[in-house]
Amino acid sequence: MEFQSSRVRTVKSSPSMAVSVLAKQMLAKGEPVINLSLGEPDFNTPAHVIEAAYQAMLEGHNHYTAPNGFDALRQAIVAKFERENSLSYGQDEICIANGAKQLLFNAFLATLEPGDEVITPAPYWVSYTDMVLLNGGVPKVIPCGSEHGFKLDAERLEAAITPSTRWLMLNSPNNPCGAIYSREEFAALGAVLERHPRVLVISDEIYEHIILGDKPFVSFVKACPGLRERTLVINGVSKAYAMTGYRLGYAAGPRALIVAMNKTQSQTTTCPSSISQLATVAALNGPQDFVRDANREYQARGAMVVEGLAAIEGLELQMPEGAFYAFPKCAAFIGKRTPDGQLIESDTDLANYLLRDGKVATVPGSAFGLEPYIRLSFATSRQQLEQAITQLRTALAALV
Repeated sequence: MEFQSSRVRTVKSSPSMAVSVLAKQMLAKGEPVINLSLGEPDFNTPAHVIEAAYQAMLEGHNHYTAPNGFDALRQAIVAKFERENSLSYGQDEICIANGAKQLLFNAFLATLEPGDEVITPAPYWVSYTDMVLLNGGVPKVIPCGSEHGFKLDAERLEAAITPSTRWLMLNSPNNPCGAIYSREEFAALGAVLERHPRVLVISDEIYEHIILGDKPFVSFVKACPGLRERTLVINGVSKAYAMTGYRLGYAAGPRALIVAMNKTQSQTTTCPSSISQLATVAALNGPQDFVRDANREYQARGAMVVEGLAAIEGLELQMPEGAFYAFPKCAAFIGKRTPDGQLIESDTDLANYLLRDGKVATVPGSAFGLEPYIRLSFATSRQQLEQAITQLRTALAALV
């Protein structure tokens, strides 16, 4: 009996999560795998945030909230956008959900008609295109490899827009490559979009606080204020505050879109976790030392990883500007053979080999719409990263 609908059959399970699960299974069997596949901070959540969650439970905040969450959290988010991004939003322009991922899904569910196109520069986060497919849309992938700085430019955006275009999907700092769009680069894209009033913009800014060099982060709406009423800004607390398990994301956008997204949420998950909401109030309103300290550590780890990978002959790597990933090109290893004679025909084959023989879990670039690359997360200890680079160097040197 077939249980999957035609839409579900068009998508795959999250590749990064699948690799992580396999790595954990190997670890459970006693294999010394170093898991660099999943984008999850290895730090514990700040103590004052944990205390706020505990107090929320003690004080009886253990029940449903409205679909759009607590007033206190929406106000904290409004204050965050004003304080950190110089953007002014009202509470009725804020949406809260069970992670940034649900916000993206809700936005597509609320707006896409069958056949609507979503322009998605590659490399892209693994779930963007599948979420579009699940909601009846058509992902229109624009490859933006290292020769393009991993970024979409105005000329290529103009060429991609059709009468069916509904959304442009942007992500800065980018997962998996760490590229950051400058104010001028966003403004050039915005000039194109001004000529196409039907096209909406999602700006995924979840890695806003993880900046590895001198290039500053700028929010898309700050760079393109004229597109404010067509832009949904996505953010959350998972990455900056090491709160992945709290599943709390937030977005700012035009009031009518927020109403539609809250409607979909009311009929799916009802509301975000009440306890996570109050923990997030503490995260956003409380001391920000953790965010700054974590970012300094990511900078040190990133520099170490880039130096180590650059020393491996055959890998090509641009220094990531933000987020906590390295995304080296591995074309030199395609066509080689493993010590037991297996042909490496793709970056997926290479990632499988690195996991099986090198005992390092990575994610192939094909999962992000661009190959041949591999993604490595450096959201783990320096000791683990140093050992991982040694194992990668040994495994890659064994290919012939």
